[in-house]
Amino acid sequence: MTSLPVIPVDPDAPGRRPAMPPRHLADLDLPGRKALVTELGEPAFRARQISHHYFGRLVRDPAEMTDLPAASRDRLAGALLPRLLTPVRELACDDGATRKALWRLHDGSLVESVLMGYPDRVTVCISSQAGCGMACPFCATGQAGLTRNLSAAEIVDQAVYLAGVAASGAVAGSPPRLSHVVFMGMGEPLANYSRVVTAIRRLVAPAPEGLGLSQRHITVSTVGLVPAIRRLASEDLSVTLALSLHAPDDELRDELVPVNQRWKVAEVLDAAWDYAATTGRRVSIEYAMIKDVNDQPWRADLLGRLLAGRSAHVNLIPLNPTPGSRWDASAKPVEREFVRRLRESGVSTTVRDTRGREIDGACGQLAAAGDSDSEAPRGARPGVAVRDQET
Repeated sequence: MTSLPVIPVDPDAPGRRPAMPPRHLADLDLPGRKALVTELGEPAFRARQISHHYFGRLVRDPAEMTDLPAASRDRLAGALLPRLLTPVRELACDDGATRKALWRLHDGSLVESVLMGYPDRVTVCISSQAGCGMACPFCATGQAGLTRNLSAAEIVDQAVYLAGVAASGAVAGSPPRLSHVVFMGMGEPLANYSRVVTAIRRLVAPAPEGLGLSQRHITVSTVGLVPAIRRLASEDLSVTLALSLHAPDDELRDELVPVNQRWKVAEVLDAAWDYAATTGRRVSIEYAMIKDVNDQPWRADLLGRLLAGRSAHVNLIPLNPTPGSRWDASAKPVEREFVRRLRESGVSTTVRDTRGREIDGACGQLAAAGDSDSEAPRGARPGVAVRDQET
């Protein structure tokens, strides 16, 4: 077994100086925005105006907020709308229905987010950290290590931008409104707990305070930080918890998900069941199918025994390729047998759609590579649309 760190370094801990971005209106609730606007010598209603532009009209450029007086617009933009995300590159596949954006943050850190359009919904997958400290060996982000936590506004701004892409009609065959957000991009969301919860509250608050999404359409993924799962259950939120389990036994999970060396499978599942009981939300169990590693029939049977009768749904994920990885996806017959055994145990099971694989935008592939303009875009394939952006 590979021995890896199980307690991630907190980039916000004393003695470390993460280069966090300037304050943005999405970091504040509406009363907080009104207080700041008043401090600037502007009438309080300007906070509602500028919030309506950002969350209601999905306008991120202050120059387009033409109903604000020019002098006021400059003051408000400087205090409430600093530029958080600079687009570096966008890739598209699936006839434009899947789009991956690479962002440069104010300190040079890189993050990625993905939009996925379906006939009945538009989903965005957003990042909560630059990099990840969980060190899962089959995940590209985990291999890169952790740079820093994102601010609440940096998280929200990804969703607002991609909501604007959907609203523009650029995703043919999909509704023009963003409806679902999954915290399954770069980073471990619950390791950036307070900012992720703040971001969730902005996403679900009605405009002009927030984006007005349904809580039930928000999914928060975790590798199993037990104290944070229990804390999330007390937040009076009805978001879906997605537990990245990947192995039903401690021996293997200690290697695949190193934090399991701190919180074992039984303890993680107990926290998940308590979350389901408190919120009334079924837990999603994420399980990457890795050839000859975790796809044996006996592991399907063990997983079935652990989940039978519980409020859970298994989401099997065909492992997506990452550069330099020794892991490979399970063969389809093996995958089908795994599904059969789980369903035979009475466990609801589906296999995740591998959208975005061609642009390294699928599960486990986000790594924020391709930051050099002279470099070929990571993951670009023939027939994949590429758009470089000025930075």
